[in-house]
Amino acid sequence: MKKLSLLSLATLASMQFIDAQVISSKKWTDHFSYNNVLAMKEDNGKIVAATENGIFYYTIATGEMTKLSKANGLHDINISAFDYNPQTKIGVIGYANGSMDVITPQEIKYIVDIPIATGYNGSKRINHISITGDQAVISVGYGVSIFNINKKEFGDSAFFVNGGVYEASNEATIFGNKLYSVTNTGLKSHELNTTFPVFSTWTTEIPGSFKHIDAESSSLIFSSATAAFIYNNGTGTPLPATFGGIKDIVLSSNNIVVTDSRIYTFGLNGVSLNAVSMGEDCNTALTANGKVYGGTILSGIKDEGGTTYKPSGPYSNSSYKINLYDNNQMLISSGSRLNRYNQPGENPKKPGFYYFNGSEWIYPSYFIGKTFPINVLDAVMNPADNSEVFFTNYTVGAQGVYKMKYNPGNKDFDLSKYYDMGAPSIYYRRPVGFAFDNQNNIFVSVGFHDGSPSIGIYDKAADDFIIKKFGISSEGMQKPIFHENQLWIPIPRSNNFIVYDYKNPTNLSDDVDYILKDSNGFAGNSKGTLSVAFSKSGDAWIGTDSGLRIMSNAATEIKNPDPKVEPIIIEQNGLGEELFRDGQILQIEVDAGDYKWISVDGGGVYYLSSDGQQTIKHFTKENSPLPTNSVTDIKVDKKTGKVYFVTFNGIVAYQGDVADLTANFGHVVVYPNPVVYSNFKGKVTIKGLAEKTNIRITDAAGNVIHSAVARGGYYEWDLNNMKGNRVASGIYFVLMTNEDGSDKATAKIAVVN
Repeated sequence: MKKLSLLSLATLASMQFIDAQVISSKKWTDHFSYNNVLAMKEDNGKIVAATENGIFYYTIATGEMTKLSKANGLHDINISAFDYNPQTKIGVIGYANGSMDVITPQEIKYIVDIPIATGYNGSKRINHISITGDQAVISVGYGVSIFNINKKEFGDSAFFVNGGVYEASNEATIFGNKLYSVTNTGLKSHELNTTFPVFSTWTTEIPGSFKHIDAESSSLIFSSATAAFIYNNGTGTPLPATFGGIKDIVLSSNNIVVTDSRIYTFGLNGVSLNAVSMGEDCNTALTANGKVYGGTILSGIKDEGGTTYKPSGPYSNSSYKINLYDNNQMLISSGSRLNRYNQPGENPKKPGFYYFNGSEWIYPSYFIGKTFPINVLDAVMNPADNSEVFFTNYTVGAQGVYKMKYNPGNKDFDLSKYYDMGAPSIYYRRPVGFAFDNQNNIFVSVGFHDGSPSIGIYDKAADDFIIKKFGISSEGMQKPIFHENQLWIPIPRSNNFIVYDYKNPTNLSDDVDYILKDSNGFAGNSKGTLSVAFSKSGDAWIGTDSGLRIMSNAATEIKNPDPKVEPIIIEQNGLGEELFRDGQILQIEVDAGDYKWISVDGGGVYYLSSDGQQTIKHFTKENSPLPTNSVTDIKVDKKTGKVYFVTFNGIVAYQGDVADLTANFGHVVVYPNPVVYSNFKGKVTIKGLAEKTNIRITDAAGNVIHSAVARGGYYEWDLNNMKGNRVASGIYFVLMTNEDGSDKATAKIAVVN
């Protein structure tokens, strides 16, 4: 069989790794879950653990915890394999898409040979990694590859293929001068010689379906799903225990650890030493300092005494919407929907919602072990009583609004009441998202109301919801937005948008409904509206599944007989182009400077000027820590400028430059400063400015070399003078006044070319 040559995996042997652009910085933080531990290694009193979206290091003696993710060095998410060499301090991460990160004490290198391979079209998921010295054995759907860690390049590879059908290597390792691989048809081996790539020269030493394998200098162990064996010259000696579903086997210099429903420890001779239960399912386990540590699915690392160790993070990475509150509190919903919502149906783990109380993440015990359908699309605090949380359950069979009470004593939530919204059957009245007005009235959008969308209005006196049905044909609803005493509601399954002027919330007789459709300016090929946000001037920015529309002075325009929405036209090469034409606009958020954050399905997040004519930043999963290019929610903390991006694969936050603005200056900061060209070639940022700032930059002699007007609280200078040439090395003075000249600020910038 053909060898998995470097030409089929990449282009040239000299291009086996990528010096990938740095996609993380100090401005990014992750809010990933570190509960689901996939693999662990022990290194002289420190445990290195791999989870779905990152790894963390736990020092047993001190309790010190550090983490590494896409927010501070890694290049991807969805980790599927990991190994670490305690002698060299080098780790190798394998991802579900076939890429790898090689982590050394000096750097992190991104390896993309397998994802871009053209010689194999099957699954490229990294199933397993085993490091021996400077070599790592990589198990994939096609078979195995040898990766040279020092050179950062692939060597020989073997395609496990018979009659054109590939067989995956479940796991593999080097033992002596041979490589051993467990597959669904047997334990296979081959010497590390010139015929290694030829599959017909491989030996099936023991037929059977085997899942796991590990080796040390003098021992080799392997297992099926129900039995574990010590390898002995072509035969397997079974370990003396009955297993039901082996998750992992780990061989160290002094014992064998088998992870099943319990964690079993054996001597190297196979003698049973111990069996402990962690009280929950584990993916893997090891022993360190005389203790057993389990890598759990839901609680991070857990020792045999029941103590858990993990970085702070939510219960799960599955996330859909976020709501921010005072004192750094957050509520995260985990739901999802079919039809243009980027994920097929609900999360089978049914995680519900997660709560951050400002210092730690709390997960309601109510959701643990629940068997009925749970698909939470929104979770919010009651504005009149922040100890109460309302959440929507969208899924057929248990749909409705649920009210919970937070108990700070045990840091948990108790169910207070369930509202079925008067649903006549299990298929109707599925609540989606909440909105509040200035009087703390609670509203919830409801889909599937006998063929029409509706709004639930909370009647405080009756402690129940009044249902207001809208007269259009559509099953879908989105989360409403409150603006100017009206509810603005996107309709995702028809080309409509509803503005609900409810006047007196519990009196439906005086309501006025405004319904927008194609004739009001939406694209003819649109099948739904998805999002809405409002600029500081009161313009409605409406995201549809086929582009962006703006309604100027929306609260007044909507009352006209024929209100209009219009696209934003930008000039490209002298021609007018519609901004985001045909794009699905999942979410729109406006920051304190009136700049717009816009999520486009599959296109990442755009940061636009207040009028939408300029793209200031464009974040994607390729150039930033975003987990995916489909961001389902964006929220800006206007006090700090921090921007939260929510995806089905986790949450990351970016420290923006625009915080809450006033007509006067805040704390003016210039960075980087000094600007050393050899270290930094971007723009210098000046933040903490007034809402409108007049800027003059002079040289040491007082000559004005640059001037500008900044809006939104910050400004970026490209270090060019008014002729467009880069300024010389030296000290430059920034002279700033606010709009009416009543407040002033100065700064210095040192430039070293």
